[in-house]
Amino acid sequence: MPKYLDLFAGAGGLSEGFVRAGYSPVAHVEMDTAACYTLKTRMAYHWLKSNHNLTPYHQYLCGEISRDEFYSMIPERILDSILNVEISSETLPRIFHKIDLLLEGEKLDLIVGGPPCQAYSLAGRSRSKTHMLGDKRNYLYKFYAEFLEKYQPQYFVFENVLGLLSAKDEDGSLHFENMRNLFKKCGYSTDYRILTASDFGVLQHRKRIILIGCRGERSDFYPEIPVIQEKHKVGELFCDLPSVHAGEGMITPVPTLHYTGRYLYHSGIKEYDCEPVTFHQARPNTVQDLEIYRIAVNAWNQRKERIAYSDLPSRLQSHKNKKGFLDRFKVVAGNLPYSQTVVAHISRDGHYYIHPDIKQNRSLTPREAARLQTFPDNYYFESVTGRPSRTLAYKQIGNAVPVCLSYSIAAALFERFAKDDMNERV
Repeated sequence: MPKYLDLFAGAGGLSEGFVRAGYSPVAHVEMDTAACYTLKTRMAYHWLKSNHNLTPYHQYLCGEISRDEFYSMIPERILDSILNVEISSETLPRIFHKIDLLLEGEKLDLIVGGPPCQAYSLAGRSRSKTHMLGDKRNYLYKFYAEFLEKYQPQYFVFENVLGLLSAKDEDGSLHFENMRNLFKKCGYSTDYRILTASDFGVLQHRKRIILIGCRGERSDFYPEIPVIQEKHKVGELFCDLPSVHAGEGMITPVPTLHYTGRYLYHSGIKEYDCEPVTFHQARPNTVQDLEIYRIAVNAWNQRKERIAYSDLPSRLQSHKNKKGFLDRFKVVAGNLPYSQTVVAHISRDGHYYIHPDIKQNRSLTPREAARLQTFPDNYYFESVTGRPSRTLAYKQIGNAVPVCLSYSIAAALFERFAKDDMNERV
């Protein structure tokens, strides 16, 4: 069972795929406190499941015990493996020390993770007056390299947005080329692919750079990642969830409806029929927004047309910007094989993620967004205080790597570990 370290771990979408594929996490490093609590709760879930006792987890989700009471039932080594710290020159020695203690003298096989994408994304650069030149997040890959030098894993998996390919340093050089050159100096060959999540069981149009490094001089190490041929429609993600209107729903568990399909089971989203879900709560909307939602849903469901903001009646055009972001109101079409990309902006408003059922007339709930990201229904999203936060759940979900994409990468790479191990024995 290969041991891995997750850097810039977020809420654990990437990690969840590796756990599912049979890897063992040594530690997760993440600066966002709410995301770290989510990781602690998820690692607690995995520990309880391995010990065939999920009762405390269900008690916690139902509000029967507090988070502190729940965590008191989990070994400290599990909770302590989540390092809530920003990676910097000042914190590196402390992080290394904690990871060394967690490794207990054993070897680290793999490092996964990708720095925050805002500095590389096209949208982030377009909004920045400096186009993100000089932003410290541009250089977080240098700390990634420090971990490679320290632990020398056999492989690493580096994930990021497509904008990384064109992001430039202040001297005009490309960050991606600088990054690969640095990894080479650390002793790693690298190769990358642009992967589309919808090719790997995710009902969402999401493209990501997946850079894989292998220790030593190699050219044949990038695994073949099989495309999943079976296709489904987005509407299947929502078909068993209870109907709710804007401002309605529950954070605590609610049973799902009877489900006769295949996708939710094959993707790992759902484990059993009528399995309860958390965070199926819709945000409230203004009367004006709901009127726009109805127009958008009718345009799609009746004519397969997307509305532009400029097409709305003038009385509904309250935004000053009437030339840019004309697709700011968009339906998540249930009759298409994939949706638009889920991003962290969903935490600010849901206008770009309108539910296709006009009777419900609302934006997506966090659970529906989580399903688009292929998080399991038993995945719980934490806050800092322990009081559930719909906004923080949206943010963590939008920033995550889709679990099924991660699993496909992890499973293909697992075969590489097995092949390398066999070659060593020969």
